[in-house]
Amino acid sequence: MAPSAAWPYQFPIWLRCAAVFWLAIWIPAYWYTWGAANFLHLCDVAVLVTCAGLLTNSALLISSQAVGSLLVDLAWMLDAGWHLARGRGLLGGADYLFDLNYPLWVRLLTLFHVGMPVLLLWALGRTGYDHRGWPLQSAIALFAFVAARFTLPAENINYAFTDPFIHRAWGPPPAHVLISWLFMTLVVYLPTHLVLRGIFRNRVA
Repeated sequence: MAPSAAWPYQFPIWLRCAAVFWLAIWIPAYWYTWGAANFLHLCDVAVLVTCAGLLTNSALLISSQAVGSLLVDLAWMLDAGWHLARGRGLLGGADYLFDLNYPLWVRLLTLFHVGMPVLLLWALGRTGYDHRGWPLQSAIALFAFVAARFTLPAENINYAFTDPFIHRAWGPPPAHVLISWLFMTLVVYLPTHLVLRGIFRNRVA
């Protein structure tokens, strides 16, 4: 297959300006409301890397976040919808959306989870899918899991202390981090990578 560079593409200037505008609002709002450690969440890392991909016209960065975000954002939407319908979430990952202790406009910013899959697939349709996205996202996730262990256990960022299903730690910290990372890499990221490679098979790097 020909590399994705064979299809040069630049994102429109309005979209890149929108990415800068979004970051100018989103970063201060999240930092003030939830603190700097919040940006270690994989979903928030995805926003930062996706915006960087848009600004640099990078198929690799966009591909990595498509691998990392599509299933995760779908799970978030399911969690939020379940909470809206039943009064409690399935995994608890979207509970903050309904927490009245936080300003409504800040909570509404988290609806980027709804728009991200559409944006990423649209972008991949123009840049092509770079198959290096899977190893890159796996490396990003490893960093995020390890870094999350240095935050407050009560925040359980990236579920680096207890898993979201049965709410337990899988052994000592190194074992739990490794198991969590392998789950994301092999159960979440790898199938997404294979699907994207098949869909965009004419533009695989």
